[in-house]
Amino acid sequence: MTEFFEQLLREFELPLQSPILIWSLILFIILLSPVLLRRFNIPGIIGLIISGVIIGPFGFNVLENNSAIEMFSTIGLLYIMFIAGLELDLNEFKINKYKSILFGFFTFIIPLSIGFPVCHYLLGYGFDASLLTASMFATHTLVAYPIVSKLGVSKNQAVAVTVGGTILTDTAVLIILAVIMGKSQGNLNQEFWIRLGVSLAIFSAIMFILIPIFAKWFFKKLESEKHLHYIFVLSIVFFAAFLAEVAGVEPIIGAFVAGLALNKLIPHSSALMNRIEFIGNSLFIPFFLISVGMLVDVRVILSGPFALIIAATLTTVAIASKWIAAFFTQIVFRYTGAQRQLIFGLSGAHAAATLAVIIVGYNAGILDDNILNGTIILILITCVVASFATEKASRKIMVESEDDETEYKRISGQEHVLVPIASSENIEKLLEFSIFIKDKKSPNPISILSVVTNNDEAEKNIVKTRNKLEDYVRQASASETNVNVITTIDHNVASGIARISREIMADLIVLGWPRPKKGIFDKFLGRKMDILVSNTDKATFICHLEKPLILHKRIVVAIPEMAEYEKGFEQWLIKVATLAQELTVPIQLYCSSTTEKAVKKVLKEAKLSATTNNLEFSDWEDFLILARYISEDDLFILVSARKGTASYNLILENLPSKLEKHFFTNSRIILYPAQNISKNIDLLDDINAESLNKGIETIQKIGKGIGNIFKNE
Repeated sequence: MTEFFEQLLREFELPLQSPILIWSLILFIILLSPVLLRRFNIPGIIGLIISGVIIGPFGFNVLENNSAIEMFSTIGLLYIMFIAGLELDLNEFKINKYKSILFGFFTFIIPLSIGFPVCHYLLGYGFDASLLTASMFATHTLVAYPIVSKLGVSKNQAVAVTVGGTILTDTAVLIILAVIMGKSQGNLNQEFWIRLGVSLAIFSAIMFILIPIFAKWFFKKLESEKHLHYIFVLSIVFFAAFLAEVAGVEPIIGAFVAGLALNKLIPHSSALMNRIEFIGNSLFIPFFLISVGMLVDVRVILSGPFALIIAATLTTVAIASKWIAAFFTQIVFRYTGAQRQLIFGLSGAHAAATLAVIIVGYNAGILDDNILNGTIILILITCVVASFATEKASRKIMVESEDDETEYKRISGQEHVLVPIASSENIEKLLEFSIFIKDKKSPNPISILSVVTNNDEAEKNIVKTRNKLEDYVRQASASETNVNVITTIDHNVASGIARISREIMADLIVLGWPRPKKGIFDKFLGRKMDILVSNTDKATFICHLEKPLILHKRIVVAIPEMAEYEKGFEQWLIKVATLAQELTVPIQLYCSSTTEKAVKKVLKEAKLSATTNNLEFSDWEDFLILARYISEDDLFILVSARKGTASYNLILENLPSKLEKHFFTNSRIILYPAQNISKNIDLLDDINAESLNKGIETIQKIGKGIGNIFKNE
């Protein structure tokens, strides 16, 4: 018994040596520190760093810096920079690029201009140390972004400009880091600049040309092997970090570029993005933050007033310079005080890139313990200040925008998507499409429906079908999307779908592409799809997805005249724009100039950043000519209409067979807006549209019949 206790005590000797015990301790810290600090509205990042200080070699010496901790710390650092590049909204950057460039210039040059003289002349550091420390002031990490997202002001232009500025500031600072590291190694000569330029050109070509092509091929060939997608992405991150090191720059630049290169191929609502963020935020990044705290030597801070002066000076310069940059941005763009405070809050927090720059400089011997410890204190204070400033500003903007709400505001709250399944062939793609367009605020699940024929085997078939569909429920749960499986019995599939859509009060129906007509009865009675469309007033998407959604380069939308007067116009347009944002692709419109104006108005009012281009098109008698302008990488969406609605045209009949013939290599979607004519059309108020369209339709059919008789003669 004594030996047992002695062995147990040896296991707990400091610093801990047992890998199992070390991992247990770190996981408990990751679990508990954010929970304990949440009560005080302090970001979890601060708790992790403080925990590292306490357990580190300069604290209670519970853990020591060994090779294992150093390895996981490096992984976490690369992971932070990768996610920073991956999460940037490139659509928002394109729309506000000039404003983002100007803000990026302000938030880079002002902290650099203030920071360098302070470090060089006031604190007495050398040129390299002063420039590197000053460049650290220019970086910012969007620690407070979850606050903006939670309060629903993430679409405000001030947010878009700040996020766009992150690309410029972080890239510029990382280039400065590469130059300073080259200078510290005595390599800053003409040969260095030539080698740096050539190696960066080769590195950029590999990352932005070859890697996306290879990634598209991989995702297409191994579409069903979802677990391999994450391994592939992780491999690209570390390969990019290695290539950057070979090119003569820091590995963190490679990780950041890997994020930018894969940005378009990993939609924000995808299961893959969820896995990347989940594993990073759960393990790698917290481990890195703890390891940063372990570098802090508390004795240096308490050794004398000089260390405290440095910490106070660095923090003051960091906060003041970011506020001045936000102030200049407010004046130039005529923003409100709340928007200025929001810009300051989002750009005022220093964490990821700041830590990256300082740690690289510290490990290279350019920066001393005072700068390292001062930076850690700077991170703690700026994260707290930024969080409070962002929350206060977001609430102000939220109150100010309450009076500006319009009918075009994003549909939210109770949206319900129904996905009827005839076979398991394309269910994965239909489910992915539904996840991308679904309103993220809605608590309702995506309902997968299977209608079983009412016969003697109905009960057995229901059990079999439900078991099959459970696999897809697990797939959707990987993207944190709730999926509900519904199986029902009905003599007719179309009527079963229509009935269930009314029972669950579905807003959208996402269908697979109809199969060809098989027999004379099908041809006479019509397709199940036609029956469904005519028996429901829900917005309906009929999809044939030839390839994974992420492999498409454009969304091409053909919109008939008067489509803007349909009741469901805003709803489907917002869904298409949401899909474009998820895939980071532009929307090419083919419609009239009147419809184009309505489209732009909706997107502006809904504050959606999708890029749109329009070619005026009105020749709907020959709309199949559009096949000439659509490539295999385009997702073609044809907006149709139900009979009796404002935009219905006889040419829209028998669409599936027409599109299958002329667009057979394309992913294609036929879209039926929610039914009923909008009350906005004064000149249609006194006209029964259904009767009018039936009359016109009859006349057109008679005309075509007479024409065919003369042709035959």
